[in-house]
Amino acid sequence: MTTTSVSSSQQLRQQLRQQIRHARRQLSPQQQQHAAQQLSQRLQAIDRIQHSQHIAVYLANDGEIDPQPFIKWLWQQGKSVYLPVLHPFSKGHLLFLHYEANTPMTTNRYHISEPQLDVRRVKPIADLDVICTPLVAFDSEGQRLGMGGGYYDRTLTQWHQYRQGPYPIGIGHDCQYIPQLPNETWDVPLPLIITPQYQFNE
Repeated sequence: MTTTSVSSSQQLRQQLRQQIRHARRQLSPQQQQHAAQQLSQRLQAIDRIQHSQHIAVYLANDGEIDPQPFIKWLWQQGKSVYLPVLHPFSKGHLLFLHYEANTPMTTNRYHISEPQLDVRRVKPIADLDVICTPLVAFDSEGQRLGMGGGYYDRTLTQWHQYRQGPYPIGIGHDCQYIPQLPNETWDVPLPLIITPQYQFNE
């Protein structure tokens, strides 16, 4: 691939990020709340969720679909919930910490709420059953466009290479669907993506 084609692909990806982030930020609070409830109902119906105990989610930011109704349901079911935390020593990587209603929280450098770092609450990625993965855009082939930091691409390396480790489920708004995303070699296709209205399987 030439330098020109690489730069044009990256430029298109950045344009899509801006377009989709703008679209989801335009959703009203009522639309966001309705979407969050619909998403929770769809996730609750998934067999893999029902039979999993250790599930990583995230806290919504920048217009992302809100997993809070789903998190509350997980707690009600006696399941353990984990949130991503920026790794303090390994740049570009995530840790996952056990999250409960009374967990002390802080704000990271991206202005995203995350649990205060406590090594006693860290769950090794290999011991998670499911990772509900945020995304900016996605297509019907499971390709995921993230924010560009590569955090989840690195987290899901074992899945991408060997189909080992936690099962990734992408979640987002209906408006984040793109018929075909430009992809790069480091992208990790997801086996399942759920929105309030749709389900895309690998």
